[in-house]
Amino acid sequence: MSAPSNNVERLVLELNHAGRNAIAYLDEDRNSDRPFTLQTYRPYGYTPDRPVVIVQHGVLRNGDDYRDFWIPAADKHKLLIVAPTFSNEIWPGVESYNNGRVYSAGGNVRPVSGWTYVLPQRVFADLREAEITTTEQAYLFGHSAGGQFVHRLMSSQSHAPYKAVAAGNPGWYTLPTFDHPYPEGLDGVGLTEDHLVRLLAYPLTLLAGDQDIATSDPNLPSEPAAMRQGPHRYARAHHYFESGRREAERRGVPFNWQLISVPGIGHDGKAMSAVCASLWFDGGMPDDATMAALAGKTVA
Repeated sequence: MSAPSNNVERLVLELNHAGRNAIAYLDEDRNSDRPFTLQTYRPYGYTPDRPVVIVQHGVLRNGDDYRDFWIPAADKHKLLIVAPTFSNEIWPGVESYNNGRVYSAGGNVRPVSGWTYVLPQRVFADLREAEITTTEQAYLFGHSAGGQFVHRLMSSQSHAPYKAVAAGNPGWYTLPTFDHPYPEGLDGVGLTEDHLVRLLAYPLTLLAGDQDIATSDPNLPSEPAAMRQGPHRYARAHHYFESGRREAERRGVPFNWQLISVPGIGHDGKAMSAVCASLWFDGGMPDDATMAALAGKTVA
């Protein structure tokens, strides 16, 4: 049996007690020069059979904030929260994070198994090897740039590690079609019809705040490909959902996505985290009083 990796040893050491943590993580396979950080929270009472939630941060690269957004649900339901955090210094710009580092510096397409999107799967595998968790699958949530990351991950990587997946308020989408080159569509980067059919069949949850309708937000993608999807994030979520439904109909294959319009909420990572946690672990949307309390804040 092979010796545990440095990552596994670090996880055993750092995650054996309750509380927040920031753990250095290095993917030796393809990114040995690009470390990232796992912002984690282990609640009192957590046991390895409890759910693991992987949370993908937004454009501010603020995994610590996104971890903290999930702490109330973690304490209530004894969840382990893990927020892989990619600094702008080491993982610069949308190409490295939102768009998955699909192209090399020379413009060549990397193997699909070498894209940034494979890393949450690696982290979860190491959590299992470290026996921090004995669960077979993790929950995966991303908001804003993290929502871009999550739906592109589901467009390109194995779904096997994930029990449930939700993307909240992405700025724009990679459409489920080969009619456009990546990242507007799936063409030209080694993805296949099988990737597309699996994506359409997965019960992907799209969370769209019905007040996420700003058209002049500096972080709202405004290139022509994004603008073709609608004037704001709320419209673009509907455009993506309808594109998926149409592609599935055209192919005669299953379509299992769910689009949930979140009332009163704009571009707010904290509120959308709370809504997602309620859907997954409380069995439905938060009550009206909770929704009213969540409304009115903005966190990228």
